Amino acid sequence: MIYKADIKTKKRLKTMFEGFDSTIILSCLQGHMGTAWVNDLENPTVAQITVGIFSFYAGNSHATEAEELLDNLPEDILVIVKDDEWKKRLETIHKGAYDKFSRYKFRKKASDLNTSYLETLLLKLPEEYELKRIDTTIANDPSLHEISEDFTCQFDSIEDYLDRGSGFAILHHGQVVCGASSFSIYDDGIEIEVGTHPNYRRKGLALVVSSALILDCLSKGMYPSWDGANPESAKLAKRLGYVYEKAYDTYYINNR
Repeated sequence: MIYKADIKTKKRLKTMFEGFDSTIILSCLQGHMGTAWVNDLENPTVAQITVGIFSFYAGNSHATEAEELLDNLPEDILVIVKDDEWKKRLETIHKGAYDKFSRYKFRKKASDLNTSYLETLLLKLPEEYELKRIDTTIANDPSLHEISEDFTCQFDSIEDYLDRGSGFAILHHGQVVCGASSFSIYDDGIEIEVGTHPNYRRKGLALVVSSALILDCLSKGMYPSWDGANPESAKLAKRLGYVYEKAYDTYYINNR
């Protein structure tokens, strides 16, 4: 049997999930967003954390409840596990229903990010485009969410996003065509989500809007964490100043 963890139990999971070095996990363990499930509320030995489209597993992969936790997934989810034993269990349980690919981890060190350099990147915005902070109007604009629902959907509401989150958008003729926003938040910063409308890619817009969000975070003493979803995202991160560490396995689970 598995149990939904309260904030008291979540704090007990910190050591179990240390090896992931993920701010998305921190956003859950610190009580900002997401859910955690465990096999025991007082002395958990295996756990699952889910924030948005991500689900993480740690602890004893051979625990009786591990299989139940691995089945505790919504449709279309990305799963990240800690070691080879977890990978074997996941691949067995979801055989025929997963795809395995790489994501790209970057060092979390604010001194890697050169503010003077990032400010020069803002000057690369073409004249016909407009860079704006995501405010109430933009946050409620369908064109923002057509690019990525993950700009705001981890929050309880648009009002909650405007209160706790942050982001910038690039507009063209009044329509949002590119954005960078807080996918998730934790005590010391955010995890960045970036998206560009397909018709506006390869124009350098993501470089500009990401620079704006990174500079805003650094000015507030917050860390703008970046985790590359694909090679293009990793390339963009390197241009912004992030230092690449390694690739790691991620599973897309399709339970439909």
